[in-house]
Amino acid sequence: MKFCGECESKLKYFSGDVYIPNAEGFSAVYEYNENISPAVFLLKNGICGNAAYALGNSLAEKLISQGISADMIIPVPMHPKDRRKRSLDQSFLIAVEIGAVMNIPVVSDAVAKIRRTSEQKHLSGKERRVNLIGAFGIKNSEKVKNKNIILVDDVCTTGSTLSEVSALLRANGASSVYCACCCKTKEI
Repeated sequence: MKFCGECESKLKYFSGDVYIPNAEGFSAVYEYNENISPAVFLLKNGICGNAAYALGNSLAEKLISQGISADMIIPVPMHPKDRRKRSLDQSFLIAVEIGAVMNIPVVSDAVAKIRRTSEQKHLSGKERRVNLIGAFGIKNSEKVKNKNIILVDDVCTTGSTLSEVSALLRANGASSVYCACCCKTKEI
């Protein structure tokens, strides 16, 4: 069981098109709104309960229905200090659920967030792009070389984070990067 029937009936499925520079495509399951935000909030704050399972399985089902596959799944990494503060990494938890459903390995040690950044939610679209320049680094380019990758994050607003990590993966030899998020917000 993912979300309960009552909760699921209130969720709005995402159906738009999003262009992520440096990526081959993008998928999201839900529109980010007041009905899905409690699950995302619980997950981001370490009170995840069923949220990672529900969100990850929903995203896996969408990717399968679209015929998306890959050699590996890479979760968008958190800075180590932020991960310690939060005690979990929501993108990793979601990626693990997707990997289990799709039988694709999750690789969490290929990319690292090497510079702490301001919280994206407080920034404009332009500020988000500038905030992320040089924030990520490759840890092991051999792991991504000639691989088709699904890059996973919990929520996408402008796509700045996905674009930045996709560019890094492509610059280090990845054959393709397909971006997948549980939720897509309205642009800011």
